[in-house]
Amino acid sequence: MKDFRLYDISDFVIDEDFIRWVHEQREEDNLFWNTWLQQHPDKHLVVATARRVVESIQFPQSNINEAQVEQEVSRLMNTITTQQMRQEPEKGKVAGFKWWYAAAALLLCVTGTWYFYTRDTSVPPYAYASMVAAKQLIEHTNTSQNPLILRLPDGSQVTLAAKSRISYAHTFGSADTARNGASRDVYLLGEAFFEVTKNPHRPFRVFANEIVTKVLGTSFNVRSFEKDTTIQVTVRTGKVSVYAQANTQASAKMSEIILTPNQQLVFERTRQKFQKVLLNNPIMIVSPAIERTMIYDDAPIDKVFGDLSKVYGINIVFDSDLLKKCTVTADLSNEPFYQKLSLICSAIDAHYELIDGQVVIESTGCK
Repeated sequence: MKDFRLYDISDFVIDEDFIRWVHEQREEDNLFWNTWLQQHPDKHLVVATARRVVESIQFPQSNINEAQVEQEVSRLMNTITTQQMRQEPEKGKVAGFKWWYAAAALLLCVTGTWYFYTRDTSVPPYAYASMVAAKQLIEHTNTSQNPLILRLPDGSQVTLAAKSRISYAHTFGSADTARNGASRDVYLLGEAFFEVTKNPHRPFRVFANEIVTKVLGTSFNVRSFEKDTTIQVTVRTGKVSVYAQANTQASAKMSEIILTPNQQLVFERTRQKFQKVLLNNPIMIVSPAIERTMIYDDAPIDKVFGDLSKVYGINIVFDSDLLKKCTVTADLSNEPFYQKLSLICSAIDAHYELIDGQVVIESTGCK
């Protein structure tokens, strides 16, 4: 699954779905992109720029080769040189910049498209097929359109999504393996939700392409289809650590990342970049009955933010001294998480930002 929220111009101009939308204008593509842009208005300028770049050039798939790329590069450089020579000294600065910007964008589209069709298609060592090769494993494949619920030998439960596969060793739940303290390792292709049985002596690890997710006992979701441009790890309860497999490009850039409830790690496979974000619709991690107590009458802001953090398991960062005079009178029951935040910030004349998977409150204080 692609996370277009993380795309910049260079990502859009080489994305096959985006290119198809620009050139073919299918009804279903128009519906998707128009809806997506309404939900992410901050991306309008990026998408519009990328679209102009894609519209400016297209190569038939079967005819793309390195010679064409070199020819296009040469043509662009000649155009840039000619245009700069024609400009007056003062005007040349502005016009030259525009030409460099347009040429760079066009060149990016050409080389990106060439790379997309000529890139190495060999199976990397961290791909599912490579990881399970030559291993004696038990494999489950979900060929249906409905989730498949599996019970692993250690008592953990896996909900395997459609078109997904999972493998583990024959000794996964054996007494000998448990005594040796060996990790409980599973290999995933696709998407699965894990509810892991706690065992502090035997970490549970999920290998999904470049990414490894390790837990002792918690519930989380991993999505990593072979053709996806991103890998996503989402935590529902507990805490997990995520790190890159050894000897991958990602391992040099990505140290161990800790995820807590309602946080998601998004790893961009093409650019080898990762980002920790909060879910669009965080869920409560405590009994729903607790939410009914979130009715406040002149309550200190420390208590209000503390309750909200406890109910959703989300860290809320704020200056306690600066906001010590702030109080809240509001009924926050039966409201989604971000609406609760908005109501609180409105009451104390503050605003919030989502940074690195947590909420940061900014305010000048209360009188």
